[in-house]
Amino acid sequence: MPDSAPDDADRVPFPVHPAHGDFSTRHAPMPIELPFDDEEASTSVDLKTQLVRFIATGVLSAVFDFALTLLLQDVVGTPYWLAKACGFILGTTIAYLINRRWTFRAEPSTARFIAVVVLYAVTFFVNIGLYTLLMHEWGSALIASAGAFVIAQGVATVINFVVQRTVIFKIR
Repeated sequence: MPDSAPDDADRVPFPVHPAHGDFSTRHAPMPIELPFDDEEASTSVDLKTQLVRFIATGVLSAVFDFALTLLLQDVVGTPYWLAKACGFILGTTIAYLINRRWTFRAEPSTARFIAVVVLYAVTFFVNIGLYTLLMHEWGSALIASAGAFVIAQGVATVINFVVQRTVIFKIR
């Protein structure tokens, strides 16, 4: 046996798992975050900065929303309301993750998350209802889809910004 081989007394079992005999050492995993920067989260971001960030985030989210909506509607043949619903869910999930951390610099909060879910449920029906109504009125041409999308998204975006800025991201 070579001289450099450790004997069994020097070995540490791998992996070493900490004992979880008490609940103070246990924790739930944190939600997925998008760390745009390392600044401390706060709600002291001015209105102009919040508005610009909200719009930038909204544009990015809308690209994903519209792309999925068109893919499901035109390629897969999904009904308008269902295609838009799937797009909305994807877009609002992306928007929430970015807006909470970057736009409003808010700490994680269960109360805030629940408030956002309620707000998104309301704007979901506004958005989907407007989109479906306009698609039935205007037809399914690409220009009609784009117009209906912009109007429905615009109304939902205004509602979201006002409620998030004045209510949700003031929750402590």
